[in-house]
Amino acid sequence: MITIENLTKYYGSNRAVNHISFTINDNEILGFLGPNGAGKSTTMNMIAGYLPMSDGKVTICGADVTKNPMKAKRNIGYLPEIPPVYPDMKVREYLSFCAGLKKVPVTKRKSEIERVMKLLKIKDVEGKLIRNLSKGYKQRVGFAQALLGDPKFLILDEPTVGLDPNQVAEVRALIKSLKKDHSVIFSSHILSEVSAVCDRVVIINKGDIRAIDTIENLENSFTTTLILHIKVKGSKAKAQSIIEMTKGVKEITAIDADGEDVFSFTVQLEGDSDAVRDAVMAECLKNGISIIEIYTDKPNLENVFIELINRPVKKSGLQELLDETPDESESAESDDDEDDETEKEEE
Repeated sequence: MITIENLTKYYGSNRAVNHISFTINDNEILGFLGPNGAGKSTTMNMIAGYLPMSDGKVTICGADVTKNPMKAKRNIGYLPEIPPVYPDMKVREYLSFCAGLKKVPVTKRKSEIERVMKLLKIKDVEGKLIRNLSKGYKQRVGFAQALLGDPKFLILDEPTVGLDPNQVAEVRALIKSLKKDHSVIFSSHILSEVSAVCDRVVIINKGDIRAIDTIENLENSFTTTLILHIKVKGSKAKAQSIIEMTKGVKEITAIDADGEDVFSFTVQLEGDSDAVRDAVMAECLKNGISIIEIYTDKPNLENVFIELINRPVKKSGLQELLDETPDESESAESDDDEDDETEKEEE
């Protein structure tokens, strides 16, 4: 297990990472999400021991990264956003050099290099200078060096940058397969990648953690405006009026007709989406409007991500984040109270 406690980083007076804490469990794939400048790479560099922390503690398999760096680093493989490759070395030469740095036993070095080249499909370029490789191949060579020595934890910063769609799919499958014997923390700006492979995600912005949870829990617990799509047969005006009058309907938009007396609507919902959907169905059927199709858009990781990074909050739990943002009625009441107090003072 990797334990991060109150991890903090200052650059001068600028606080890049703000006392964040989380864990990376054994045999887990953890996604690390945030916009550019959120603190992702800084955090990864500190976890890997490449960047000194201003405060806090990182423990890898019981070893403190600051107090016992050699023991801690034996358990991690690290791929920074820019692969740490030497352009004047050939691929095999570079991997042999890295294996030596990682103290892979000489007797096992050749087989270990063969293993990672096979995994990353770079055997065909082993004799080429790294400077002559494409960006995608350089990325794969960097990934290969992270896997040398079979470390327990892999820290991957944007591991699919520069890869074509087929290579991205291959790396995604590789990351999923690594979970059997490794734990992986990786950042990516492609949210579909994170959704496809991660057990949990950490969302960070401006150095603060916004949420830590499974993707399923984030999507299911997230309270945002949902969209109901409904296709009906009957009178357009009557159907629209019935839907508008249903409790929990915030806004309705009519779509072009799909045929004679067949109309589609998109409906913004508030509150319990299932209850509102059932109420819309009941009202339509009661008033002679036939429902051809009805379904609700469920919030996905992208919805959660965009909403959370734009909220000016500093708490880490999802429910705390949602509870901290006042609803419109509370804000309105607060404004009215302030206005009343101002009027009394003027009198």
